[in-house]
Amino acid sequence: MSNMTKENIRIVFMGTPDFAVASLCQLVESGYNVVAVVTMPDKPAGRGHKLQSSPVKQYAQSMGIPVLQPTNLKDDSFIDTLKSYQADLQIVVAFRMLPQVVWSMPPLGTFNLHGSLLPQYRGAAPIQWAVINGEKITGVTTFMLQHEIDTGDILLQETIEIGTDEDCGSVHDRLMEIGKHLVTKTVDLIIDCHNNNQILPKRKQVSDNILKPAPKLFKDNCAIDFNKPAIDIKNMIRGLSPYPAAWIAKEPVIKGTLAAIASHLVGAKIYKAEVSAIAEQKGHIIVSCADGYIDLLEIQLPGKKRMAASALLNGLTNA
Repeated sequence: MSNMTKENIRIVFMGTPDFAVASLCQLVESGYNVVAVVTMPDKPAGRGHKLQSSPVKQYAQSMGIPVLQPTNLKDDSFIDTLKSYQADLQIVVAFRMLPQVVWSMPPLGTFNLHGSLLPQYRGAAPIQWAVINGEKITGVTTFMLQHEIDTGDILLQETIEIGTDEDCGSVHDRLMEIGKHLVTKTVDLIIDCHNNNQILPKRKQVSDNILKPAPKLFKDNCAIDFNKPAIDIKNMIRGLSPYPAAWIAKEPVIKGTLAAIASHLVGAKIYKAEVSAIAEQKGHIIVSCADGYIDLLEIQLPGKKRMAASALLNGLTNA
């Protein structure tokens, strides 16, 4: 192809959750030629275990875009089908690790949108870990895929500030918004370099600072350790809110009532004071920690909806 435009470049998009839908929607609505979408297979969900399609699949189908749902990314039939779309470029947003046979297929390569300022926070949960670690800034990065996960050459980055009391859900939504624009900006850069026979400007992932990882979140690494300082606990609660949520497994006595607060903690304020264990004070549930205590603002008991701590206390008092 001698002169490439957003209307004739053939793009295959790969992604699964809402974070990816924003970028796909931006590409489609801005007139970029997305010829196919690759997403995860449908999964049983809910009490009826009905098959649930991924958000990316739902959007792609609504726009009439062909959808591929391989269980094995190295499967010969999937590879053959993917080749048939003759993609010039592949874009990955919040998807699985790709084998080389997939990411090396298009002539213009494959780039990924990642929810951090690489090389910091490589891994599955970059947005959560940036907040958990109390970072003041974060951002999004587009980079070319290569062998090791999240290590490819950086194309573009954009940063945002993280608010002192901002939770992961809010940061996620803001990164999703700037990320979708960075994706189209990256496509434009690739097209422009192709048309002008220029080398794509990119840089290696290097840092003078210690690299912080972003491993996948499991129940074990979402448990709160109240032996830590209050600010660390607050940051953990922010970083895991609204999902998967921080939790504790205790049965404290509140106003003489045994309350099973094996709970999901959603919001917290910090007060500098010495309080022992867990107590109720003027409608607040407070928990001591290394250098003060945490005032739990919202709690979710197992199998229940999220509620204000004061509402939980009222329910226990009236029980």
